[in-house]
Amino acid sequence: MQLNIKNMVCGRCMKIVREVFNGMQLHIESLELGKVVIEEELSKEQLATLRQALVNEGFDLIDDQNTRLVEQIKNLIIQKIHHEDLDEMKENFSDYLASALFRDYNYISTLFSSVENITIEQYIILQKIEKVKELLVYDELPLSEIAFRLGYSSQAHLSAQFKKITGFTPIQFKKLKDHHRRQLDQI
Repeated sequence: MQLNIKNMVCGRCMKIVREVFNGMQLHIESLELGKVVIEEELSKEQLATLRQALVNEGFDLIDDQNTRLVEQIKNLIIQKIHHEDLDEMKENFSDYLASALFRDYNYISTLFSSVENITIEQYIILQKIEKVKELLVYDELPLSEIAFRLGYSSQAHLSAQFKKITGFTPIQFKKLKDHHRRQLDQI
C-alpha cells in the first residue's frame, strides 16, 4: 500500500515518519520524501490512527490526486535546491519537473498555482532564498560561491533577489542576531 505524506521534506522527517510506522508495527517496503510503501493494507481505523500519529509529528496523509501531485512538485524542488548543487543541473526547472512527473509543464504550473496561491517560480525563489540564508549563517562559503552553487547568473543577481525577498542585503542578513529562517514545509 502506498501512502503519500505531506510536509516530509528532509532526512530527519523521513526518520520521524519511519518511527511512526515502526511504532504502529507497520512494515515499510520503501520510504522516500513524501511517499511510504508498506506491506500491509490498512483498515479505516488503522488509517485514522496513522493519520493522527502523523499529524502529531507535523505531517499529514494526502488523499486527493491534485494535492499529491503538488506535494511531489514541492519535494522535487526541495531535493534539488537543498540537497544538490544547482550548478550541475543541465536543464531548467520546468523541463526537469515535466520529465520527472511525466506531465505537461503548463498543467503542472496551473495546478500548483491554484493549490498553493503562488507560482512554481516564486516557490523556487523562496526555497533558494532559504538555502542562501542557511549558507550565510554557516559562513563557510563566499557569496560568489553560494550564487554559483544555486544556479544564479551572478552574485549581483542573487543579492538583488535576496534583498527583494528579505528586505536585507546578504551582508546585512549575516550581521543579524535573529536570522529569520523558515522551516521548509512552511514555505
